[in-house]
Amino acid sequence: MIKLFLKAKHWQLFILMVGLPFLFQIITIVYVIAMDNPLFAFSTFPIFMLLYASIFFGWFWSIGVGLHKFLPEHHNLNLKKFKTFFFIPLLYITLLMFAMMSFGMFADFPPPDNKFALSLIVIIPLHLFSMFCMFYMLYFCSKTIKSIELNREVDFSDYAGEFFLLWFYIIGIWILQPKINKIYFEKVNDSPNFELET
Repeated sequence: MIKLFLKAKHWQLFILMVGLPFLFQIITIVYVIAMDNPLFAFSTFPIFMLLYASIFFGWFWSIGVGLHKFLPEHHNLNLKKFKTFFFIPLLYITLLMFAMMSFGMFADFPPPDNKFALSLIVIIPLHLFSMFCMFYMLYFCSKTIKSIELNREVDFSDYAGEFFLLWFYIIGIWILQPKINKIYFEKVNDSPNFELET
């Protein structure tokens, strides 16, 4: 799976990460208007989010884990820490979407005050910590790309561009993915028998 993301062209990832979600939303809106059923959007939202998250997180995993072994010596990027912070927001999103589907968090819209308040007490801390984890993923992946590209230890001024391109991936994917392709194919040519960590 990592190889698929590292070898994918920028336009292919753009279709998967932007084009298909946009098309899904258009179809949902048309169906809601045609059938006069606004709750349909809420019932399909968890499925849409799980599909989107699998692609989005898969791309970050391929960068952070797949390219890690190509980092220069004496780097300070801890792969175990990245994996921990990677799975926290992924698990949070997955559990939240399953809760929405299983317990009908939006079966009554707007939700009752007691259910809404309880949801906020649980969700807000988890959401904030997940946001922190996401920023760590941006840091880790952007620094990984730039460290391999420059073949040395880098500071934020070196990889700030990659950081913001990953953050605003709708634009950044067109610039970053060719760099990722180049790194991947150069390393494959240099070491044809290498195996990516999964």
